[in-house]
Formats: sequence, C-alpha cells, structure tokens
Amino acid sequence: MHDIKSIRDNPQAFDAGLARRGLKPLSASLLAIDEKRRAAILASEQAQARRNAASKEIGDAKKAKDEARAAKLMAEVAELKTTMPQLEAAAKAADEELAKELSAIPNLPLDEVPDGVDEHGNVQHHVFGNKRNYAFTPKLHDDLGSALGYMDFEAAAKLSGARFVVLKKGLARLERAIGQFMLDLHTTEHGYTEINPPLLVRNEVMFGTGQLPKFEDDQFWAIKGELLAAPDHERLRTERLGLIPTAEVSLTNLARESILDEKQLPMRLTALTPCFRAEAGAAGRDTRGMIRQHQFTKVELVSITTPETSKDELERMLACAEEVLRRLDLHYRVMTLCAGDMGFSSQKTYDIEVWMPGQGEGGMFREISSCSVCGDFQARRMDARSRGPDGKPRFVHTLNGSGTAVGRALIAVMETYQQEDGSIAVPDVLQPYMGGLKVITRE
Repeated sequence: MHDIKSIRDNPQAFDAGLARRGLKPLSASLLAIDEKRRAAILASEQAQARRNAASKEIGDAKKAKDEARAAKLMAEVAELKTTMPQLEAAAKAADEELAKELSAIPNLPLDEVPDGVDEHGNVQHHVFGNKRNYAFTPKLHDDLGSALGYMDFEAAAKLSGARFVVLKKGLARLERAIGQFMLDLHTTEHGYTEINPPLLVRNEVMFGTGQLPKFEDDQFWAIKGELLAAPDHERLRTERLGLIPTAEVSLTNLARESILDEKQLPMRLTALTPCFRAEAGAAGRDTRGMIRQHQFTKVELVSITTPETSKDELERMLACAEEVLRRLDLHYRVMTLCAGDMGFSSQKTYDIEVWMPGQGEGGMFREISSCSVCGDFQARRMDARSRGPDGKPRFVHTLNGSGTAVGRALIAVMETYQQEDGSIAVPDVLQPYMGGLKVITRE
C-alpha cells in the first residue's frame, strides 16, 4: 500500500514509477480523492468541535439566565446531532474510496531495477555451472515419471481434474527428500526459524501480502456455511478462507498489527507447505507435466527487517536459495527482473532459473525461485511496525523468496540426473534422505 502523504509530497516521482510499470499516471486522481477526504474529515471534526463548544455555552447561558441564547444554542446542537452522522459517513466513504484505489496499485520499482515491459527486459545477473552433455536425447520429466510408473496424471485427473499429479514410490520419496533437505539447510545453516503455519487464512491476511483485491481469481477459496434460523425461513451465513498460494502469506502476516522491537530484527522464517493456485491467468500455458500445478509444495523464506538492512537482506536471501541448487549440482542462472515483469508487491526481484535438459529443443531455463524485497509496501497493508532506539514506531520492510519450489526442483533433478535406461540417479546430498538409495528404477 502506498503512502498518500508521499504521493502528495512528490506526485511526479510516483507517476514516473508507475510509468516504469507500464501504468498511466494516477497521482492527480488520487490527490483529488485525498482532497475530498481531507475536506470531509475537517468538516466532521469542525462540527464535533462546534457541538462541544455549543454544549458548554448552553451551560453558561443558563447560569446567566439567558434563556433565549440557551434555546438558540440548544437548537444548534440538535441540528449538529442530525448533520454530524452524515458528515462522519462522508468522511468514512472518502477514506474507503482512497484506500480502495491505493490497494490496487502495485509497488514502485527501485531505481536500480532495469527498465522493460515483460520478461524480455530481464537482465542476466550471473550463471552457476554448465549444461550437462548426454550420450542420448534427454527426456521430459513426465515421460520419465510415466515410464517408471511413479507419476500418474490420469489418476490425479479422476480425483481432482487437470493440473494435479499423483506421485508414487521412489518419486514420492524423492520429492519429500528434496523438501526436507531444503528445510534442514535453511534452519541449521542459514539461520531461519522453522514455522508450521495455517494453510487457510482470512481475507485480511491475503490482503496484507497483496493477493487481494487484485488477484482474487487466482486463489482457491474454502467456504464454511452455517444455517441460521429466522422467523419465517432459514438463511445461510458463510465464512470464506483462502488456501495459501505460498507460505509467504502466512509467514509475513505473523508480524501484522504489531510493533516489534528492532532488536528482534531481522526476523527470518521458513516453512515447507503445500501451496494452492487457481492459475486463472495461465490458461493454455504449461499444460503438460508438473511445471504449473494447482497444488504444489514449496519451501518459503521470509525476512522482516529494518529499512536500512532490507537491500542487503535480499542479497543474503538470494544466496540462501542458490545454495540449495549448488548442493544439488544443478545448472542455473539468476535474472534481475525488469520493472514490467515484477510481482505486484515487489520493489526488486531476482529470479533463479534452473536448467531443465528435457524441456524443449535442447533444454531450457525455467523459474524455480523468486526472491523479492517489498520495502514497507506489505507492512502498510498489515500495519506491521518496529520500534527503534528513538522509541518511535515505523513500518518494517518485508522480503520473501522461494527456497525453493520443491516440485520444480524434483523436475530439475529428474531431468538432470536421468540415465539412458530411464532411471534417475539420486544426488549425493539427497541420498541420506532416501535411506541410502542411489538410483530410482522401475520395480
């Protein structure tokens, strides 16, 4: 959420940031709503002040036995009692109108973020490792999984429809091993605190990290209904909870509506959870295999920091996510996203793209992690603040990153470590999680 005072102080900079996002100028319309809001608030406050003053004057008039003046003042107070609710309602409506408009506007990019309108404007930051050479043509993960008999999309479709998968035996265990390895690495070596958060959250929690209101159709919703008795009929009261699209939602909101001691910061949290995405905007994209699923597993990294340390924390978070792929010995590259390709809440984002040799002609890079710094954008939506040495509360900065997507890591391991006979070699670092198993073969 943007600070209207900041927009008021520098509307040109705000519009320039929006332009880098490919959006039209909005400062003039926002400031017009703000002016209306401030005028409504002032009118309401002035009416309240006048009512208080008039009430005091009534007592003075009665003491002075000036009944005419007392009657006139009482009539004024009565009129104010009638008009004040209208003034308060007008102020509230203007405040809600401004909040609604601000809530739909994405975060502004940092100056260092490259310009660009889509993924073609992203800039390569660095590369790790090299493509592997195979004496055979590498296969797609779903061909490998189906041949092994351990990846079943048809069974999943019978249960849940498209974009779901049933993993079995060695591949089910390999996915679990990857998630546990990531979680252990981040908690024992990278200083993250493990959290087991709720998977169902309230609307205001989704709003806090930017999923609402703009991306409502991209979420899955669970509706709880309760029949209520009434004199002539029955009616239904419902409560809606959202299934988290990423543990970022639950973890970041742990700081909501609180004032943290800055001695507690940075707060570094991690979780291994199922994630759920309706993929409303991805119709026809990546329909084959496990690349884009409605349900998937991910290890999430979240940091709550001070404004002074958030940029350095982004570099640290990126290094933590990279270390996962380095230990799996997977070839990848890091991309700095351009302004037009960043997520809604982000100020700056690094994408880690892992090489998948079975994808397309000769393989391709596919995103496996995004690490973003959001500044105080989410903190304002959540009212998450900290208190520094001067004792004054201020908004924290939030960061989030995949550390990493477990399903896509499984795909990358399968395609990278595939062997000519269709078996999958287990990376050394995962073998302790696999009971020492070195190769996944069809039984």
